[in-house]
Amino acid sequence: MIPSDVKATLAFSDGSPSMDLPIYKGSIGPDVIDIRKLYAQTGKFTYDPGFLSTAACQSKITYIDGDKGELLYRGYPIEQLATQCDFLETCYLLLNGELPNATQKTEFNGLVTRHTMVNEQMQFFLRGFRRDAHPMAVMTGLVGALSAFYHDSTDINNPQHREISAIRLIAKMPTLVAMAYKYGIGQPYIYPKNDLSYSANFMRMMFATPCEEYVPNDVLTRAIDRIFILHADHEQNASTSTVRLCGSSGTNPFAAIAAGVACLWGPAHGGANEAALNMLEDVQKMGGVEKIGEFIKQVKDKNSNVKLMGFGHRVYKNYDPRAKLMRETCHEVLGALGKTNDPILKLAMELEKIALEDEYFVARKLYPNVDFYSGIVQRAIGIPVSLFTAIFALARTVGWIAQLNEMIGDPEYKIGRPRQLYNGASKRDVVALDKR
Repeated sequence: MIPSDVKATLAFSDGSPSMDLPIYKGSIGPDVIDIRKLYAQTGKFTYDPGFLSTAACQSKITYIDGDKGELLYRGYPIEQLATQCDFLETCYLLLNGELPNATQKTEFNGLVTRHTMVNEQMQFFLRGFRRDAHPMAVMTGLVGALSAFYHDSTDINNPQHREISAIRLIAKMPTLVAMAYKYGIGQPYIYPKNDLSYSANFMRMMFATPCEEYVPNDVLTRAIDRIFILHADHEQNASTSTVRLCGSSGTNPFAAIAAGVACLWGPAHGGANEAALNMLEDVQKMGGVEKIGEFIKQVKDKNSNVKLMGFGHRVYKNYDPRAKLMRETCHEVLGALGKTNDPILKLAMELEKIALEDEYFVARKLYPNVDFYSGIVQRAIGIPVSLFTAIFALARTVGWIAQLNEMIGDPEYKIGRPRQLYNGASKRDVVALDKR
């Protein structure tokens, strides 16, 4: 942190003495006021539900400027990474701080590829779940269970253990997601194939069967790879903060990542693309494109419970830069598959057009977000809606690991312990039972 020449002075109208608070500057972005000594000197806490104005950590990994619609991984614009790099290069960048050279890329790719298989006993663990279990319920269990199989990489304070667990998690997440999918539809698991790229390997494990080999389509493989890149990290969001808070207790990396998976399941976070597709399905049942005007009226009606899912973003007050990239991929995939006439996809494109042109949405900056387009792409590829969030978790795993490693290496790191504004009953005495 870079100290500022300017300090903040906090004054109180109740006669308490004022205090000076240090201000720190980041390399870019807002300055922060250091309030760590506030309670010790004043006996007061700050109150910030949702942590909208609180920096819980310092980080070199990801930077977001919501007003500008800017997203940087380690300083690199997401637009450049998504168009010039593949997912494993992005993983290397997030973990190590720099993009790999040719030798480093080959070594890293080889290391990940050699760890894509999972212990065979994981199959028996899977059988404990109902076939109709939600994939995120299954993934929460499978990721947490990895710590039961890989005892040699569970010490979060050991840098070598963290490095090994990072490679294992990145490598095995596609395998676990594909296994959860295959289990749910009653098909045999497909083992990884080491001569395929990371994303092509995932596509094959998803869609191949023992009786029919799957040849990855380059357009679809690029699309899924871009989805992975765009979702790899996103600063201190709910699931990342969960991983950091969980990891601050010293728990093993697999348990910390499993906590992130569980948090990501929420419809306000990783489940947003699933919610967006379910919304489209509901509009289709209403009558499809012909009824979209009626649906929009319901969305605008303050007394209606109808919500527009997949539009707007809590952080981005401008167009989500990831959405622009995903929009290009969306149209490329629909064209390659000849699915431009699919009713749900036609409905989505019409809704997109309205949102970009209707003054109601433009004034409120309710632009289509990355979840809207990624859901359409995944549906077109053949991925079921219930699996969308699991694929999000697959992509976000590297970001969680990078954030966890950064936290552990921070000399100021402490176990997370938010405070509260207590507004319950004041101290009182228990009355004997016969007198209550």
